[in-house]
Parts: sequence; C-alpha cells; structure tokens
Amino acid sequence: MITIQKEDIDIGALIQQSRDNRMGAQVVFVGTVRDDGIEAIEFEADRTTAIADLRTIAAEATEKHGLLSVDIIHRDGLLQMGETILVIIAGAAHREEGFAGCRYIIEEIKRYVPIWKKDISTTGDSHWHD
Repeated sequence: MITIQKEDIDIGALIQQSRDNRMGAQVVFVGTVRDDGIEAIEFEADRTTAIADLRTIAAEATEKHGLLSVDIIHRDGLLQMGETILVIIAGAAHREEGFAGCRYIIEEIKRYVPIWKKDISTTGDSHWHD
C-alpha cells in the first residue's frame, strides 16, 4: 500500500497485511510528532505528484535493495503531539536488505517528495517548510 491519508494508521494491521512467507524481515519505520517546542504539525501534499513519487521511490528501493514488498503511508492534515506521521514497511528476505531499503525510502521522501509541513508552536508562531 502506498498512499497519503488523513486517517490514523493501523500499524499492526499494515504489518500483518504485508507479510509474505518469502520474507525473513520486515523493517518498520514509524515517524511521529515529537515534543520539541511545538504543539502540532500541519502537513500538506501535492497528492498526485507525491503518490507518484512514493511509487517511484518504492520501485527504486525494491530494485536497489532486493525488497520483496514496500508499504508507505504518509498522513496529511493537522497532527497533534504523539500522532503517527509516516509508516514505512520494507519487507525483505534478510534484515540487511530491509534496513538498507527502509533507510533509502525515508531519505528519498525527505529529499524530494512534495509534502510540506507547518510547525504550530505553543507561542503562536508557525511557518511552512519541507
């Protein structure tokens, strides 16, 4: 599954759905809104381009790192402290490929996928950035 959604992510169900008997590893990355002086984060995406980019990144990770499956779910909208922002599951025959593929995916998402965030501060300050 590769998507952008407003709804919370059922991580356990996603892990279960992506399992495959060929896999010896599922590497899961969960990004959350952390407490670093902000109250919330608002995410906005160019959905069509972002989903296409996520699919490209998944295909590249599969090719480069021998992944057997890739799931990427990114949320958009207003997210409060502690909420899940992003889940990546890289399924592979071995852990080395899974970890390398998962790291590749997160770095590429941060590098160029058109998803912007606005930190909403407890002081009332807020600004958009990528």
